[in-house]
Amino acid sequence: MEYRIAEIPGFRFAGVSARVPMQFEGENPAIADLVQSITPGQRHEMHRLMELSDAPLPREVLNVSWDSDTDFQREEGMLTHLVGVATTAPASEVGEGLATLEAAAGTWAIFPSDGPFPEDMQQTTARIYAEWLGSAPYALDGFRMVSFSRVRDDGTAYSEIWIPVRRA
Repeated sequence: MEYRIAEIPGFRFAGVSARVPMQFEGENPAIADLVQSITPGQRHEMHRLMELSDAPLPREVLNVSWDSDTDFQREEGMLTHLVGVATTAPASEVGEGLATLEAAAGTWAIFPSDGPFPEDMQQTTARIYAEWLGSAPYALDGFRMVSFSRVRDDGTAYSEIWIPVRRA
C-alpha cells in the first residue's frame, strides 16, 4: 500500500462541524448537508485563513473526522466531522462562525488514491484500517482522519487520507 510519513508541526483546523452518522460507502447525506450549510462569509473566512497559513498540509478544503463512537472500526454510531482548512493563524484570528480543532505536532501517515470517486478513496480508507495498521510499524495516535479530494469531470479523483500515527 502506497504511503509516506511526514513530521508536521502543530496547527489547527478551522471550519464548520457537526455530529454525523458513520457511513463507510457512498456519499454521506449528513456531510453533504453540512457542506450546503456553509455560508459565503464562512467560505471567505476559510479561504482567508488558508492563505495566511504556513501549515504543511495541502491548501485544500479538508474533511476532518474524529470523536467516533466506534473509533472508525464499525459502520455504526456517530462521529464529529469538520469541513474546513488547515491553518497556523492564531485561534484568536479565526472568524466567528467557524469551529476550530487543534492538531499537536506529530507524525502523520499519508495515503494517496486515484480512481473512481468516492469508491477508491473509501476502499483506501478501509485498507488503512483493515490491512496497513495491522502490519505497519505504526499505531494510531488518536482517532482523527483528514482527507481531501480533487474530483475530475469524469467522476475520478485524486485523494489523500492523512492519519496521525506513532511508532508501535
